[in-house]
Amino acid sequence: MSLWGATVITNLMSAVPWIGQDIVELNNTNIYLTTYSSTMLPVIGIVHNNAMKNLQNTFKPDNKEYLSIPPSFIAFFVGMVDGDGYIQITKTSKGFIAMKLVISLHLEDLSTLEYIHSVLKLGKINIDRDNRDPTCKLVINRTDLQKIVFPLLLYHNIFFLTDTRRKQFDLAIYILKQNIKKFNEIGSIEDIPCVFLLPNTPLDYTNLFFFENWIVGFTVAEGSFFMKKNNDGCFQLRQKVHINLFEAFKLVFKTTRKIEVGLFSQFGVSSKADVQTVLDFFSFSGLHPLVGLKGIQYTKWLNLLRNSHRYKHLNYPGTVI
Repeated sequence: MSLWGATVITNLMSAVPWIGQDIVELNNTNIYLTTYSSTMLPVIGIVHNNAMKNLQNTFKPDNKEYLSIPPSFIAFFVGMVDGDGYIQITKTSKGFIAMKLVISLHLEDLSTLEYIHSVLKLGKINIDRDNRDPTCKLVINRTDLQKIVFPLLLYHNIFFLTDTRRKQFDLAIYILKQNIKKFNEIGSIEDIPCVFLLPNTPLDYTNLFFFENWIVGFTVAEGSFFMKKNNDGCFQLRQKVHINLFEAFKLVFKTTRKIEVGLFSQFGVSSKADVQTVLDFFSFSGLHPLVGLKGIQYTKWLNLLRNSHRYKHLNYPGTVI
């Protein structure tokens, strides 16, 4: 029986009143499938019995708790993954496919991962106390990606905005929907269909309803707030080259500053007008707040700006000009 055939049968069975929108068990194939609903997250692909048994104490068919997570957090989370995360798809020793989502940060920023974990209630935080490069990682397994994380992205129509992360997401969805088990069965990467198409122009990025909260998450991962030696207050975003994406930053922050392009794209501002726009964005726009080390860095930056003769007349949080 094909996956689509199984899905059709599942949809028909879900219409029976006493079954409703509950999970339908197909005994002959030993799988679980769910249907799309305004009160239920769709499971992506097939979740096998063994995985379900491991999660039987926490699995909730209606997922109401997850549907109550604000889209602003989902967008923030996606921006974090675009910056400091990845969707890992690897080959096991027996040739099967292993899949997980990982966000990796310096150990000093552990509180950021603890915050994300407290909201999603998914994954496991691993700590590596290597003296040269201590790190912490939030690792979300394949089943939780199928049941919660990926369905939430589809439900809210929120998606990754960097080429690398988008391709990883497309491949993961393709593997799950096609129920591909062996790594050598994936086929040509070039033939993997796109789940979400990236915007065509910088303006198109700004029209995405989730873009600004995505920027907050991306800033936690790839941004910085600092003072130069000449006391210029600077805000920067830096990553591999994404021309349209970084040009969109200029539109959001209303600046004409040129994007620096080399091995990386870099957006940066420091003028009084530009710094005020940055303050308005992060302090007065009602967006998801900066968290962890980046939140602390931003607060320290505000104090330095307040004490700077050049920036002392700007409108700061807690003050009215």
